[in-house]
Amino acid sequence: MVSTGTSSAARAPFVLLVVLILGSGLLTLLLLNASLNQGSFKLSKLEKQTEELTDEQQALEQEVDSYSAPGKLEERARKLGLVPGGNPAFLAPDGSVKGSPEPATSEPGQEQP
Repeated sequence: MVSTGTSSAARAPFVLLVVLILGSGLLTLLLLNASLNQGSFKLSKLEKQTEELTDEQQALEQEVDSYSAPGKLEERARKLGLVPGGNPAFLAPDGSVKGSPEPATSEPGQEQP
């Protein structure tokens, strides 16, 4: 006859090993899940920041474009005291002048005082 006391004692280390393996597996899954959640929160924060910066960039580009419009450039130049130039004259490599230089006028076709 086999005694039942020794067989249950031999199973105890095996059961304990299985319980430890399952417990460590669950703990590993828990830590992995927490790490993924932390990465997900960081990713969504960075995506939101990227969206805000993209909106700011577009607003700044529109502002620069508004300053670059021909009408705005002329208006800003006049405020600085600049006037439109006349027909340009060019110097050739041999030193001769091509075209007839004219002084800048306050209005096209008018002489500056």
